[in-house]
Amino acid sequence: VGWRTFLEMLTYKAELYGRQFITVNPKNTTQTCHDCGFVMGTGGTKKLTLADREWTCPKCHVHHIRDHNAAQNILTKGIAKLA
Repeated sequence: VGWRTFLEMLTYKAELYGRQFITVNPKNTTQTCHDCGFVMGTGGTKKLTLADREWTCPKCHVHHIRDHNAAQNILTKGIAKLA
């Protein structure tokens, strides 16, 4: 209930200030490489645990900081949703 109320408040404030508020599905945002799209837990790899704060993509070898990578994936999903 608290989360739904928070989202409703964000929606209200966005409308009040002439902004658009959208939500995206956060599924696999921390597990997906922002550069090549590889998803950890596929192709014989293990899924990342909450203790894994940094990881290197086994496909393109780009090093990721988990939260920054997730933020980039969420931004990409949000932009795609607006299009």
